[in-house]
Amino acid sequence: MDGLNPRKVFSLLFIIGIAVVFTLQFGPGSNGFSSGGDVAPTASAAAVVNGKEIPLRDFSLAWSRQMSFLRSQGQPIPESVARQFGMDKQVLDRLVNAELLAQSAERHGITPSDEELRKLIHQNSDFHSKEGQFDFARYQQVLRDFYRRTPQEYEEELRRQMAAQKMLDVVRTGAVVSDDEVRARYEKDGNQAKLVFARFLPTMFADKVPAPTPAQLAEFQKAHEKEISDYYAANSFVYNVPERIRARQILVKVAPDATPEQKAQAKAKAEGLRKELDSGKDFAAVAKASSEDDATKLKGGDLGWVERNAWEPTLANAAFALKAGEVTQPVESPLGVHLVKVEEKKEAQARKLDEVKGEIATTLYKQDQAKGLAKAEADKALAALKGGKSLKELFPVAAGQQPALLRFEAETKPEAVETDSFTAAGDSVPHLGPAPGLVKATFEAAGPKPLDEVFTVGEAHVVAQVVEREKPDTAGFDKRKDELRTQARQAKQIELTESFLKSLRKSGTVVTNTEAIDSVLGAAG
Repeated sequence: MDGLNPRKVFSLLFIIGIAVVFTLQFGPGSNGFSSGGDVAPTASAAAVVNGKEIPLRDFSLAWSRQMSFLRSQGQPIPESVARQFGMDKQVLDRLVNAELLAQSAERHGITPSDEELRKLIHQNSDFHSKEGQFDFARYQQVLRDFYRRTPQEYEEELRRQMAAQKMLDVVRTGAVVSDDEVRARYEKDGNQAKLVFARFLPTMFADKVPAPTPAQLAEFQKAHEKEISDYYAANSFVYNVPERIRARQILVKVAPDATPEQKAQAKAKAEGLRKELDSGKDFAAVAKASSEDDATKLKGGDLGWVERNAWEPTLANAAFALKAGEVTQPVESPLGVHLVKVEEKKEAQARKLDEVKGEIATTLYKQDQAKGLAKAEADKALAALKGGKSLKELFPVAAGQQPALLRFEAETKPEAVETDSFTAAGDSVPHLGPAPGLVKATFEAAGPKPLDEVFTVGEAHVVAQVVEREKPDTAGFDKRKDELRTQARQAKQIELTESFLKSLRKSGTVVTNTEAIDSVLGAAG
């Protein structure tokens, strides 16, 4: 995951998650309503909703579209990382919600007209001729060759999708907003401020802390026995490391519903690649040319350091039995057929607390000293700020660049960061996160000014100045009233939609098939 910062990944996934929560994506096989009760999913189902299966192939297609969307946004995020952030659950939730809405629409007798269905089909550019007009022959061809549906199947699915959307529209018509609610929203949203802040992190000053003398270390160790013990317990993975290998892989994918013939073809392909390796070809070069693992292909199949329990047992046993430099024979797993090369091995390590007490004490001593330096520098900056300097003067950012914090890079020095406008409604500051004391002080300020204290936000000491301050007034309300009414109505529509979907889940039965999903994506790490 070279160059992929977890903060950026999380931000991107959060945005995407919000964007798709209420998008309906229907698949085949979800037709009609049944009160089938608690029916266990078959191996070919991702979930069962009130007795109706959501086919595993629908989930697989929706997941592929989700990953394609991420790639189109410039973030080729590995599937394993997306699963860590719960994207597989979001995809399945969308499919379940879509099925619940479709069933609810049928119960309420909501059915789109033939004319509405015809109009929607004719608007789909997939079915248009070169002249941009609907072409019935192309419609039939595209359904057969790409959608893999008959016209009857496709139109039934589309009709249910439209019915579900109509069901949502009915729910959302209940989103009525009063004048008092609009005014209250303005009072909350119209009270705004913008800050410039600088962070002083202990890590910025760690290299300025000299190593402790033996006497200092002994004194610190004696006074901080509990902290040392707690640090060892919290970081036991550093001192108790299981057996690991640094490995590369070549993967020939096999679909979960592959036929025996397709599985045999995949194995034969892997055996052919094994012969290429036996003839002297470089493993990384063969992986780049032939591996079907999108996450590692461009890196020559590089998997980094891997622990035994991270892999399916058959694959792990085959790989961990090798010496450095050796390559497995083709190994089958739920994902396909693998060839694994072991580049380096490390035996398990188990270091006792007594062995590492001095090492931990040195680390904690330096951290403690670095915190003191960070606070002293923050105090010095606050004094300069009160003396008439601005944070942008004191801690400038290189021309044409953003601060490291906004580039999702490690901060090596304090830099002036300007926030977007924010309101007093929450406890968070843009680009900084939860900071209730800083928010309170910001909105107690009548106008632009330095704030009078150094704030502690997580590990950082923060110095800030208010650079813009806006308060709600009648003129501002009259100007934004229509915009705020629209925003309030949209917010209430979302609340009603969430509440309706929760009620459908509570009154119905949804059974998910984790094993089937793992067979498509691989077991979650």
